[in-house]
Amino acid sequence: MNLIRIAIKSARFRRTSLLLTVFTIAISVTLLVGVDKIRKESRSSFVDTVSQTDLIVGARSSPTNLLLYSVFRIGDATNNVSWETYQAIAAQDDVAWTVPISLGDSHRGFRVMGTTTDYFNFYQYSDERSLVVEEGERFDDVFETVLGADVATDLGYDVGEEIILAHGIVSADFALHDDKPFTVVGILERTGTPVDRTVHVSLEGIEAIHVDWQGGSRSPVTLDAEQTRQLDLTPTSITAFMVGLENRGETFRVQRQINEFASEPLSAILPGATLAEFWRTISTIEQVLFVISGFVLVVGLLGMLTTILSTLNERRREIAVLRSIGARASHVISLIMLETLMVVVAGCVAGVGLFYGLLAIARPAIARRTGVDIAITWLDATQLSIMAGVLVGAGLVGLIPGIIAYRRSIHDGLALKV
Repeated sequence: MNLIRIAIKSARFRRTSLLLTVFTIAISVTLLVGVDKIRKESRSSFVDTVSQTDLIVGARSSPTNLLLYSVFRIGDATNNVSWETYQAIAAQDDVAWTVPISLGDSHRGFRVMGTTTDYFNFYQYSDERSLVVEEGERFDDVFETVLGADVATDLGYDVGEEIILAHGIVSADFALHDDKPFTVVGILERTGTPVDRTVHVSLEGIEAIHVDWQGGSRSPVTLDAEQTRQLDLTPTSITAFMVGLENRGETFRVQRQINEFASEPLSAILPGATLAEFWRTISTIEQVLFVISGFVLVVGLLGMLTTILSTLNERRREIAVLRSIGARASHVISLIMLETLMVVVAGCVAGVGLFYGLLAIARPAIARRTGVDIAITWLDATQLSIMAGVLVGAGLVGLIPGIIAYRRSIHDGLALKV
């Protein structure tokens, strides 16, 4: 207890330099804990994007590319799948359900996806959670749309408003389908997946806005919305489709059968396996971030060591007096180490507090921008291990100035002028 009181009183005289050290340690701990937390939540959100879907089928391409454009709305398909091929596979006895996907259009930076109402029935995420229409209802008409939560929030849309879709990814004025507006009839509950950033319309809606377009540009002969309704809007092709099987044990056999489909070249992927493989390919980035955060911590500890060593000259008389009244080597070294641990503990507490504060502030923005909903939970075993490692490192760092302080002679300290 005496050592603790001495350490506290000594720290008060050097509070400015020690507070700067505490701040440095706090930043380091915030980075370490934050990188670990975001890494785990991102992986969980990434893997949970699609659940209970046995296969995703698209035109022949790499599994990663098919996964990115069909699930994450990133990139574009190399080719489309003909409607006849889709119907042939959907009609197979092994297939329980299918969900067609048609991509290629956008609305103010958000991707538009054409599909059927089976999408709301069968698409699941995060351990069999189904999509829920939070406001309004599912689309039923050609020119109706259901918005993801982020689309509605970011653009300020409510049920009943009209929106204009754009041809392609860039919403240029010349590419707007402004003669065929869509009415918002529903807004989905937030999922923390790319669904939140998607504008959902029917397959017929996708066909309707393109009936008077040829080769990526509008035809001189245009049709209004009412004229378009009278046409046969059955699609000629789709971008991809999801498949659920009657017996999941047949997944590999059906996958091989689709990959060898005679009518046109197709790729069928297992979304779970492809997600895991894709995550492994990008896991190097998270490791690099973690290493950088570790270096920041090391710099913080070295800065603390430098601060303590620079103050030893100021404390030579204090330490000499302690030794002259009987303080042993263990007392002097323990005093320095105790001060070091006090600074690091304060830095860890401040760092954890800073992390949770920043998380609480940034969490909504991160969810809107990335689809990753970072849960505010207690530190897990890995993060507590990080704290323990920081304390052990601080203890080792504190040994160095403690030993140096003890090895100085008593006479050296007492001879100093006050």
